[in-house]
Parts: sequence; C-alpha cells; structure tokens
Amino acid sequence: MSRTRSRSFSNTEEMMHLAVEASPNGMVMTNSDGKIVMINSATERLFGYSRQELIGQSLEILVPERFRKQHPEYRQAYISESKSRPMGHGRELYGLNKNGKEFPVEVGLNPVATENDGIFVLAAIVDITDRKHAEGMIRLSVEASPNGMVMTDHNGKIMMVNTTTEELFGYQREELLGQSIEILIPKSHRGHHPRLRGNYLKNPSRRSMGHGRDLYGLHKGGKEFPVEVGLNPIQTPSGIVVLASVIDIAERKQQEEQLKAALKEKDLFLAEIHHRVKNNLQIIDSLLGMQSDLLFNSTAISVLKESQNRVKSMALIHQILYESSDFSRVDFSSVTQSLVDSLSTSYAIDTSRIRINIDVDQVFLSIDTSIPLGLILNELCSNAMKYAFPENGSGNINITLKHLNSEILQVLITDNGIGIPEELDIENIASLGLQLVHLLSEQISAELIIHRRNPTSFHLNVPLSIE
Repeated sequence: MSRTRSRSFSNTEEMMHLAVEASPNGMVMTNSDGKIVMINSATERLFGYSRQELIGQSLEILVPERFRKQHPEYRQAYISESKSRPMGHGRELYGLNKNGKEFPVEVGLNPVATENDGIFVLAAIVDITDRKHAEGMIRLSVEASPNGMVMTDHNGKIMMVNTTTEELFGYQREELLGQSIEILIPKSHRGHHPRLRGNYLKNPSRRSMGHGRDLYGLHKGGKEFPVEVGLNPIQTPSGIVVLASVIDIAERKQQEEQLKAALKEKDLFLAEIHHRVKNNLQIIDSLLGMQSDLLFNSTAISVLKESQNRVKSMALIHQILYESSDFSRVDFSSVTQSLVDSLSTSYAIDTSRIRINIDVDQVFLSIDTSIPLGLILNELCSNAMKYAFPENGSGNINITLKHLNSEILQVLITDNGIGIPEELDIENIASLGLQLVHLLSEQISAELIIHRRNPTSFHLNVPLSIE
C-alpha cells in the first residue's frame, strides 16, 4: 500500500515538473531565502542564462540593479502573506537579461508549502515587451491626435490626457490627472453629469455624447466653448475605462450662424422679389381694367378681362410664395381655392344657378410648374363659367386635384353643362385660351385628355418627378 502511494506521489511530482517545463511562460521557483531551486526552458530563453548558471543563485540576479536593494524586503513581505497574486501591485516590473538588457515583465506569484523546507515561491514570468510596444504606439497615437483625448476610469477620474486637451482646456496634464472629469464641464451641467456617466457605463458603446444636445466644455479661465464628444469604452483587466474624443466646434458654430444669417437674408430677398413681381402684376391688372373702362366693344372688353384674369392668376402665386416660409414650393391647394374665388367674383357667378365644388389634396409644386398649371386652371375654369351654362342654365363645376401616386398629380375640371360642340375642332381652335392650355400642358409634360360632354371634362396627368 505504501509502495503504491509512493509511486503515485512520484508520478504526480513528475507530471508537475513536466507541466512547468512545458509552460510557455518563464517559471522560477525559489526557497524561503530567495535562492533559485528550479527553472524551466522558457526562463532560459527569457533571461539568456543556462539552467546550471541560475540554480542556487539569488533571485536578484534576474532583477535590474536599480530594484535589487528593495527586492529582498518585498520577498519577505510576500512569504509572510503567502497567497497567490500578481507581483508589483500596479508598479511596472522589469527583468534583467544576462547581456544587461532590461525588459518589461508581468509576474504571478504562487506560494508552495513544503514539510521540511518552509515556503517556496513559484513565479510565472511573462515578457510583455510586445504589449508595452503596442501600448506605447497607442499612447503616441493618442498624443498626436488633433482632437482632445481624455481617458477616465469607471469612477470618472481622469487617467490620461493628451497635449490637445491641455491646449483646449488650459490645464497642464498634472493638474488634470486624478481629477474628476466634471472639472472640464460647465457648472450648470455638473449636477446631472455623474448620473449620465453611470447610465452610459450600464450600456457602454461607441457613440457620440449628447444625442443632439448642445455640449460645452469649461476652460480653466472660466470660459465655456461648444464641443463635440465621441465616447469609446475600453475593457481592461481592472474594468471599463472610457476614452473621450473632444473637438472644439466654436469655429463650426460660427460658420453655421453665418450660413443661417445668409440663408435668412436670401429668403428675405426672395420674398421681396415675389412681393415686387406681385405688385407689378397687380399694376398691369389695374391698367387692363382702366383700359376696359374706356372701351365700348364687348369683344374687346371680354379679351381684356381674360387677360386680367391670367395676370391675376400669376400674381396670386407670387402672393402665396411671398407669404410662405418655403420659397421652393407653392401650396397649390391654396392657389386653386383663391383662383376659383377670384374668377367667381370676376364673372359674377350666380351661386344659386352654378355650384362650384373643389376637392383637392394638399399639393406642393415648384414655381416652374405652379405658374403654367395656374394658367391652365384659369383658362379651363373661365371657359366653364362663361360657356357651360348659357341662358340662365344651371349645374355643377367640379375641380379635383389628387395624387394618383407619388409621381403623378391628377387634375380634373368637369361640368354638366351643354358640352363642347362636335363641329368645334379642339386641336386647331383659334381660341387663345385653349391654345394656351395645350401649350402649357406640353411645357409641364402633362398628358391632356378632353371629353366633350356628359360630363365635359379636361383631364391632366401632371408628372411630379420634375419637381
């Protein structure tokens, strides 16, 4: 039985030696006096010594001279503590190669209790030169960034800043390291900032800070300035840290204000243009009216009245644009109602005989489409009011504007009057009004379909893709 136990112990010991030897990390065991009793091949490669050169030597042979004096004290303190933990407690650690070159290391300590020789210590050593190089490159990148870069821990304490941050906020980095991030935030926002930080850490993600709010930084001199902030969470062994990128957007804000002022000036200028065009058209309307008063020929008076109505329809569109906040689009539903009201007054429509029904969607068109379409409505509505119901006839005039789909506006003017005579050649008619309807329909690429009676209808499909 005891022979079996001895063989089992021997096998276990052999397995442990094999595991230590096969480890990719340097493994060094020392006794309570700090003498090296075992190393593995990885240790030989790390430090440049052979196994025979290290066994029996003091562990300090592997420690840079600048740390050797304090090292025995650290060893004794650890043996008194005797628990597994990383070595250094946040300090940067270095190993010393046989050739005299130092290299950064990470060390894990594990106490091994023996029956006769006290506490041994097994140290696992990792060369972190590549990691330090990568960290150094990251620090150089952060330092060279044209944006302010501020890293904070999960408590909001500043761990790192770059030169741009010093320039933006007017502090030396020594004044910022260890301070709460709230030192860089205006006092009016400091109260609720810790809560916002806490919410962000519950669901950290790479995103801009503020979500549409205006953000401001606070200069050491007390002056606030507008900023744009991007947040980047970084997972570290000690928890999440946050790297914030800060950009001073004071110049951009100034340019935006200048652009807004220029756009406002442009809008005022356009409004004034539409106002003056409308006034000039109204003067032409008045001149035509005055000219009509001097005539006795009914045909001439009728021609002038038609011209007046055409001028009024154009003036009406400019009036609506003048009163609008968007000069790129005309509310054509308003144009339609006002145009019909104006024509009804001009032709003294007897509403007891002729009922005018308007059914329009809210339609917004460019001025290039609105003026031709307004003139088309003017001609077709005028014709219906003048000719559809002679000799005190009665009936309905229906005006409809509907979106057939997102690309086509359907315009329909119908009446249940006497209709268009069969002998009238619509395509070659001498009437200026219908000639205008054909020409203006072509101008806005609208399809025009005419039905002579039951009911008489003028049907236009106006493409909206040109808007």
